[in-house]
Amino acid sequence: MTLFNDTEIFASGTGGKKIFDVPDADLLLIDNFFSKEESDGYYNTLLHQTIWREYEMPMYDKVVTAPRMVSWYGETNRSSRKSNPNWPLELLTIRERVENETQMKFNAVLLNLYRNGNDGVSWHSDKTVSSNKNMNIASLTFGETRMFRLRHKLLKHIPQIEIPLHHGTFLLMAGNTNSYWEHQVPKTARNVLPRINLTFRQVSLGQ
Repeated sequence: MTLFNDTEIFASGTGGKKIFDVPDADLLLIDNFFSKEESDGYYNTLLHQTIWREYEMPMYDKVVTAPRMVSWYGETNRSSRKSNPNWPLELLTIRERVENETQMKFNAVLLNLYRNGNDGVSWHSDKTVSSNKNMNIASLTFGETRMFRLRHKLLKHIPQIEIPLHHGTFLLMAGNTNSYWEHQVPKTARNVLPRINLTFRQVSLGQ
């Protein structure tokens, strides 16, 4: 894990706000959702103060250690929303900005730490039990730019979507996106610095 102040070399996106015109998906991308200064602060705080852990996952006929580290925060009841002591202030502040932008409410967040190019996530759709018919996922990136890819599960003729997720970028995957599309963050041979990804979710209470 990188311990020095490396935020000066992280690239912010310049694409502004973009809505993707693709079937069976509601995809919204906002570069510079957080300013460079805000993103630097969140990156440093989350990198060093989050209790990161490895976790094991089934793969074919064996159990393997996932190539990234994670942390999870979720509410247990609605009355705890404003004062949940387990949520760091930074996550509550980020969530408030996300909810103001999307006009959606989120009660859980999964943090992923991609330590270097050997860390990634393979093709998948999220399996979290959602409190809504549609699984809305709000994603924030801090740190190194990594490529985010999506592919339609059924319509194989549709080209894959490639989105470079920069320092401070916001991506909303709403509506039917998670039902009809898979996504991945591929590993890379490039010498890259850590990336922190936050995915805010709407989980059924008690999950």
